[in-house]
This record gives sequence, structure tokens and C-alpha cells, in this order.
Amino acid sequence: MIIDCHGHFTTAPPQLARWRDRQIAAAEGRGPAPDPDELVITDDDLRAAIEANQLRLMDERGSDLTVFSPRASFMAHHIGDFAVSSVWARICNDLVHRVAGLYPDRFATGAMLPQSPGADPATCLPELTRAVEELGAVTVNLNPDPSGGRWTAPPLTDRSWYPLYEAMVAYDVPAMVHVSTSCNPAFHTTGAHYLNADTTAFMQLVQGDLFADFPTLRFVIPHGGGAVPYHWGRFRGLATALGRPDPETLLDNVSFDTCVYHQPGVDLLTRVVPSRSLLFASEMIGAVRDVDPRTGHHFDDTRRYVDATPHLSDAERAAVYSGNALRVYPRLAARLAAAGR
Repeated sequence: MIIDCHGHFTTAPPQLARWRDRQIAAAEGRGPAPDPDELVITDDDLRAAIEANQLRLMDERGSDLTVFSPRASFMAHHIGDFAVSSVWARICNDLVHRVAGLYPDRFATGAMLPQSPGADPATCLPELTRAVEELGAVTVNLNPDPSGGRWTAPPLTDRSWYPLYEAMVAYDVPAMVHVSTSCNPAFHTTGAHYLNADTTAFMQLVQGDLFADFPTLRFVIPHGGGAVPYHWGRFRGLATALGRPDPETLLDNVSFDTCVYHQPGVDLLTRVVPSRSLLFASEMIGAVRDVDPRTGHHFDDTRRYVDATPHLSDAERAAVYSGNALRVYPRLAARLAAAGR
């Protein structure tokens, strides 16, 4: 089995974006807040959005199941207040859950949290509980910067995050550390802000003692870990200078995905990071959708790179494709076992 741990509903029916535009207008004082019941998306709408896009590419590229969450750039936690984010998260999570219900063998639900700048992270607990208990979510997306590129939130090691971590540990669900849209013109959303955040999150973990307090807490840092694997010596050197443990000790709790869109990058990733801490992912259909003119293949067809890298044995490659995901996402493993897969 090949499990893609990083997929977003980037092809949601256009009704969703139109409803969101009305919600944003209301948050900015330009009209009344739309009623969630006014958003009508049928199962046929969802099938059309999925079958011609993600499902088609999964079949073409040979992946079996995708951990599927709301579109990351649409989370936009910096818009409005907590009440706005709460309604929006509920709508988006429900849609992803419906997709997983229509294609239970192909998609597993990942949920967004209703974060908001300055709001206590504990305000996200009701939606986390609903997502896991009612929607069957196997993971959540955790935004370390709800301000959208202004970085007003405390580091992930700060105790203000602990109520979320306590719930994640209790439910045995990991978090993918994933920011959303940048409202800072200095940071392009997918080319800078995403990769900045991946790198920043890891450095915060280097500086803190989070996993001493939560030894079973698990994070997935996407996009190949940002700059981390490619500057591993820098992080080791900084850890030494700061009197911190070797960064490799974090890899019992932190995994990186394979959303790296060229062969040399995946080769370096698989050479530097132990295979036990790598999860297969593509983030299709995501930020990089074009065909690479040098290869004739889509940039985000990451299976080609993982298949071709010389730095994984057959057993390690199998772990990257599914074994590691089943360990990191135990609720997914339980679901597949119950289905006899």
C-alpha cells in the first residue's frame, strides 16, 4: 500500500469559495454574515471535484490512500475572529469528511483547527473533539502562525499550546504543522511562507523541551522539512552552541514528508533523514501543478523520486510508503485493519 500523508481539497466545488467570499465581506463590515445552510454542495458536486482530479492522479501515479484535509491556503486564520474561523473550520472539515465517506478506501479525514490570532489555543478543543469523535479524523493541521506571516503567536513549545497537545495525546492523533495564506507581502505563500514555517517550527523544537513533557506527541513537518534536512549541519551546530541535544533526538517525535519536487532534493532528504522519520507525500493537486519541462513529468509526482532514490533499501522504501504512516497515524492503522487492509 502507498499512503500519501499530505493532500488538501484544493479542487473543492466553486460554491465553497463563493460562500467564503461572503463570509470575508461580512468580517470586513461589507455585508451580512452568510448562513452555513445557504452553502449547498451535493455528493455529485463532490464526486466531480474528486474523480477528475485527485482520484484520477492517484490512480495514474499508483497511490492507494490519501490523508485529506481542507485546503491549507483557505484556512486563512488571520481573517476575522475566532467565531469566523470556527464556522469556516466546521464547514471545511465537514466537506472533507464527506469526501472520505464517498471514497472510504481512498481518503482519510484530516481536520483544520479554528485558530485565530491572539485566541487561546484551547478554544480549538471543541472542533478537535468533534473532528476525531464524529468525523473520524486521523490527524489535524496545526498552524504555528495564525497571523498569516506576522508571527505573533508564541513558539510551539510555549505552554499555551499544551491543552491542544494534551488532547492530541489522549486521542493519539498527530498534527501536521502547516501554515496558511501569507498576508505579508514579503513572504510568498507557498514559495516562502510555507518553507519558512517548516524551518521555524523545527528550530523552535530544537530550542525547547516539548517532548520531555509529551513523549508520545507526534508532528509531521511537511514540504520535506523546509530547509532542515538541507542544512542539517547548521541545526546540529546550533544545538551544540545552545547546549541542546542533537536534533536527531527529535526524530522520534517528528517526521518529514516527501513533498520535494526534484530528484536531487529527495536524494538528499533520504540520505540525511533516517528512513523511519520519512512519510510519503505529494501534496497534489497543490502549489506546484505544472509539468517539469526537463523531465516531461509533473513536479509533484513524488513517487517517481522515491522509487528512484538510491538511499533507501526495499524495506526502507516500503516503510516510507506506508509502514511509517501506519505508526504515525494509529487511527488510520486501526481503520485499515478493521477493513481487512
